Amino acid sequence: MGDKQLHLGLFLMGSGHHIASWRHPDVDSDQVTSFRYFAEIAKKAEAGKLDMLFLSDGLSFHELSHPAELSRFEPVSLLSALAVVTNKIGLASTVTTTYNEPFHVARKFLSLDHLSEGRAGWNVVTSYYESEARNFSKYEHLAHQDRYIRAKEFLDVVNGLWNSWEPDALVRNKEQGIYFEKEKLHRIHHKGTYFSVEGPLNIARSPQGKPVIIQAGSSDAGVNLAAKSADIIFTAQDNLADAKAFYQRVKDKVQTYGRDPDHVKIMPGVSVYVGNTRAEAVEKYEQLQRLITPEVGKNLLSEYLGGFDISPYSVDGPLPEIPETNGNKSRRALLIKLAEEKQLTIRELYQYVAGSRGHRLIFGTAEEIADDLENWLHEDGADGFNLMLPSFPNSLDDFVDQVIPVLQERGIYRKDYTASTLRAHLGLPEAVYKSPILNNQR
Repeated sequence: MGDKQLHLGLFLMGSGHHIASWRHPDVDSDQVTSFRYFAEIAKKAEAGKLDMLFLSDGLSFHELSHPAELSRFEPVSLLSALAVVTNKIGLASTVTTTYNEPFHVARKFLSLDHLSEGRAGWNVVTSYYESEARNFSKYEHLAHQDRYIRAKEFLDVVNGLWNSWEPDALVRNKEQGIYFEKEKLHRIHHKGTYFSVEGPLNIARSPQGKPVIIQAGSSDAGVNLAAKSADIIFTAQDNLADAKAFYQRVKDKVQTYGRDPDHVKIMPGVSVYVGNTRAEAVEKYEQLQRLITPEVGKNLLSEYLGGFDISPYSVDGPLPEIPETNGNKSRRALLIKLAEEKQLTIRELYQYVAGSRGHRLIFGTAEEIADDLENWLHEDGADGFNLMLPSFPNSLDDFVDQVIPVLQERGIYRKDYTASTLRAHLGLPEAVYKSPILNNQR
């Protein structure tokens, strides 16, 4: 096998990432809040030897949002259930630092990590939907910069709590009646700008040292946080040149923090359409595109532009000047750049967003898809990909049954799991114990 191995996550999204996937005749949209539905997807992904399953989350509601966001499970609850019906595949989800408390989050993910025997991952995000604030007794968000300052302290506290117990603290000595060695259990006594947390955490140390940390922001603040703390970085890159530039930028930043760049995996999102011919793959895409209603498409684009209302503008005209936002800055910038470079109308841009949620689209045969993924891997545009498949289960079946065997034959993807923890799947060392006493106390 080659030296560089491809990593693959499966981004679970209801009936699929295409916003009209629920309308596809082969999709049973009544089942998307059924555990059995997700269990079958998880088992198929594990049969394909994927690194992990990933769930996003949100804490607000808009009637024109992606159907998977209108009615969905709380992600840690669902992943805990999926831990029972899977054995190897990693289990990761988003939980925001903006409207949660560190002790709750530390406890939830460490519980998931024990229930799955070391397969948990946390996608650390700051909320960007302004409407979330109104569900948590607030009228508006913290400013973008302040959300990241809070996120850094939040993550520091969680890491401190995960180190409450030294690896050999739980001795469980029946003869002497000693359950744990007191000198190896630590409180963090944290008093910071946003949080005051005494600790310790009331669950033992992680089977993999600590859960895997994922970060998804591509803004300067997001990259800084990720380079310092993340094991995986999710990103949205539309072309190889931009992907290579982002890859190098992040790896350089990782080194400035004294970390090994190989221990931070960059995984862009990608939407894949597989066919017996390229034309057949494109037709699968066009079939879904024809199911998009304009109202839903425009609303989705408005969300991704930071909440800017595009409804007054002609859908067949160019994108107007988009003001700065207190929401998601990196996705907004990517779409504005895309519209300018490709001279897209508003209609063309919302169709693109509705089809891929702002991520890259690939069409082709299994060999052509494998060529594309392998090229990005060897050109240092990515260490792997977060698969944002258009519809379930058919898109997953196509990828696992057709593309995975080609990747395996080329020696860039595992034929079987060689370990049991998410860190090991990713080629990351077990997280070492560090003193939980934090440096940002006041």
